[in-house]
Amino acid sequence: MTAGTGPVAVPESLLLPGVLDPEQAAATVRSILAEQRPDGGIPWFTGGHLDPWDHVEAAMALDTAGEHAASEAAYRWMIDRQNPDGSWYSAYTDGEVTDRNRESNFCAYIAVGAWHHHLATGDDAFLEYLWPTVERAVGFVLGLRRADGTVAWRRAEDGSVPDEALLTGCSSVHHALRCALAIADYLEEPQPDWELAAGQLGHAVACHPERFLDKDRYSMDWYYPVLGTALRGAEAEQRIARDWDRFVVPGLGVRCVSDRPWVTGGESAELALALWAVGESDRAVEILRSIGHLRHVDGGYWTGYVFEDDAVWPEERTTWTAGALLLAVAALGGDDATSTVFGGDSLPAGLASDCCEQGDPV
Repeated sequence: MTAGTGPVAVPESLLLPGVLDPEQAAATVRSILAEQRPDGGIPWFTGGHLDPWDHVEAAMALDTAGEHAASEAAYRWMIDRQNPDGSWYSAYTDGEVTDRNRESNFCAYIAVGAWHHHLATGDDAFLEYLWPTVERAVGFVLGLRRADGTVAWRRAEDGSVPDEALLTGCSSVHHALRCALAIADYLEEPQPDWELAAGQLGHAVACHPERFLDKDRYSMDWYYPVLGTALRGAEAEQRIARDWDRFVVPGLGVRCVSDRPWVTGGESAELALALWAVGESDRAVEILRSIGHLRHVDGGYWTGYVFEDDAVWPEERTTWTAGALLLAVAALGGDDATSTVFGGDSLPAGLASDCCEQGDPV
C-alpha cells in the first residue's frame, strides 16, 4: 500500500462549498492513495478486490488532483495485466484473479481513462505507450457485439457469451468507444469499424430499451444513458425527470435500487456528474451535499446507508465512491480533462444513426 498521509495540494477545481473544502479534498485524495498497492492497483478497500472499471475511475480521480504519477502507475497496472485477447478479468484480490469472467464495460473503460489522463497531463509519449492496450481492449469488446448493435455483457470463463446486453454497461461502452475514437484521431490511427460500432450502439442506448435486459429497478440504468453521453438535450432532461422521485431521496442521496431503502454514494456522485453534463449544476451540487453523511473522518466515503435502519451498509469505504465524488466536483469546478470527457461535446460521435426516429422510445 502506498503512503496516503503526505501533503496533497489540491487544485481549486476540487473545492466546492458544502462538499469539499481544501482539507477535506486533500483527505479524500489521500484516502484513495492510501489504498493503492505498490504495483499500482487500486482495490475497493484494503483486503477487497479490484475490478478494472472502478480501478480506472479511481485513477481518473487521482488525475483531477494532480496526482499524475499515481494515476500513471494505475494505468501501468492495466498494461501489465491485459490478457492476450485484450481483456481483463472481472476481479483481482491481492494480485490474484478471483473472478475469471471478462465484462465488456470493465474492459472498455481503459479508453475513457486513457483519454482523460492525456488531457490532464498532455503526455503524448504515455498516450502512445497506452495505445496498443486500448486498441486490443476495444477489439475484445467489439468481439462481443450482437446483431442489433448492442454489446453482450461478458465472456464467461469457459469462453461462452450470453446473448444478453445491459443498458448500463452498453452506455459505458458507448462512452468508451467515443473516447477511443478521440485517441485514434489524435494519434492519426483511423478506425472506421469503431465509428460504425459507436454510432449503432449510441442509437440502441438512446432509442431501443427493448434490446437490453430489464434492470429498470437499478438507478444506474436510469442515469447511465446520460452519463455515457448517448442522451443530451430534451431527451436527457425527460429521462432524468421521469424517474427522479423514484430514485432520489431528498437530503440523503440516490437509491441503488428503487425498491430498497438504501442510498449509495457512488450512484449519487455519478448522477451529479450526469446532471452537470446536461446543465443541471444546481441540482448536481444539491445531490453531492446530500451525501455528506457518508463521509468518514479519514476523507473516504461509506458505500451506502440504509435509512430505514439508520445503518451504514456495507461497512466499507470504497475508492470508487471517493473517486466518483472527486470527478463530479472536478467537472463542476471546470477541470478541463473531466469536463471534456464527460461533457461529450468534443468527442467523436461515430457514424450516428438518425435518432430518435418518430415513435422510438426514450
